Amino acid sequence: MAERKGVALVTGAGSGIGKAVTLGLLDDGFDVVLTGRRPEKLDAVIQERPDNAGRMIAISCDVGDPESVNALFAAVEKQCGRLDLLFNNAGIGAPDIPMEELTFAQWQKVVDTNLTGPFLCTQHAMRMMKAQSPKGGRIINNGSISAHVPRPNSAPYTATKHAITGLTRSTSLDGRSHNICCGQIDIGNALTDMTGDMGAGMPQADGRVVPESTMDVDNVVKSIILMANLPLDANVPFLTVMSNTMPFIGRG
Repeated sequence: MAERKGVALVTGAGSGIGKAVTLGLLDDGFDVVLTGRRPEKLDAVIQERPDNAGRMIAISCDVGDPESVNALFAAVEKQCGRLDLLFNNAGIGAPDIPMEELTFAQWQKVVDTNLTGPFLCTQHAMRMMKAQSPKGGRIINNGSISAHVPRPNSAPYTATKHAITGLTRSTSLDGRSHNICCGQIDIGNALTDMTGDMGAGMPQADGRVVPESTMDVDNVVKSIILMANLPLDANVPFLTVMSNTMPFIGRG
């Protein structure tokens, strides 16, 4: 078994990138608290590692709800005693329609999950990491290629991912004197159960629908583990990992 490395909390852990990172951190030696809105999804992840089930704790939470986040971190502190790594991963998109057709509720739901959620979780993580002994920890935010450039009809998602960059910078600055590191990973076209349709075609800025390449999600896991295993006197502020031929660098 890998050397025990501390306690990690992963939001949006029931599927996609969150699930893959949860299992990767577990295999690397972290005890992992999984959170998400659907407890049955979290339990299914734990069942994939039955021999290590005692090193995973599932706690359902809606990260956009302050009271739900309060309860999550109270449980983490009670059951684990400390927090060494937070991966702010939970995120959703809005319907693929022109922005003028979006309802306020559709906009607000994305903001609550993608921006307010990471802020609330970061607040609690900072409090725990400042108070615990030894002091400090690491926070990694899931940005996205959309933190740099938008896809068509993606205003809520893109706006929140740009905002995550600001949250990352502020957290990194405010955590410096407390041995708290914060970095951001921007992911492009990782193949999961949520992105399997990219090969069928994705809308482009020029109006075309073009198949896009994908990469194995294990590349994301390896990148997170690289960031997570650095000593707290070192930080990766921003890391981009993407399918090499996706239309991001240059003009396509």
